[in-house]
Amino acid sequence: MGAALQVTAFGLALLSTLFLLLATCTDCWMVNADDSLEVSHKCRGLWRECVTNMQDGVRTCDQYDSILADHPVKIVVTRTLMITADLLAGLALATLILGLDCITFLKEDPCAKLKMCYGAGVILGAGSILGLIGSMWYAVDVYVERAMLVSHNIFLGVHYDFGWSCWLGMAGSTGCFVASVLLTCCLY
Repeated sequence: MGAALQVTAFGLALLSTLFLLLATCTDCWMVNADDSLEVSHKCRGLWRECVTNMQDGVRTCDQYDSILADHPVKIVVTRTLMITADLLAGLALATLILGLDCITFLKEDPCAKLKMCYGAGVILGAGSILGLIGSMWYAVDVYVERAMLVSHNIFLGVHYDFGWSCWLGMAGSTGCFVASVLLTCCLY
């Protein structure tokens, strides 16, 4: 039972870590929601803004000036939280690999392997909370920005919604949290 639970938690942690990494690197945290009116598809990410022409599929991207330049708070905070979540999830994954029963590392000390799995679960839980806070921070800020424009009757011609990168970050964080619960609560 314990080995199957470890492998399940490892598979979930691996997939969720990949989701977190993809969410951090991709460019569609915000997408324009006026697809019926637009001839282009606009995506805003943490690192750049991209526009795809819907007729010929040509995609152009504008990098943000510099990582040290003045950016909106939502981008700086989300970048920081997502990068930290990625690093913690990667560390937890490496620790979990060494703590799996099917790996011969420390085979003579099962108590140490169990502690490694527990430690990986704790680290994964911390990373998942940071990733979820980063994704939710960005999503709430997009919602508040849109609500402020609507409440003031301002129409800028482009209406943004949450993009697939934001949803991927939330899914990856949730998966890491579930794997953390499996490793910390259910393994014993």
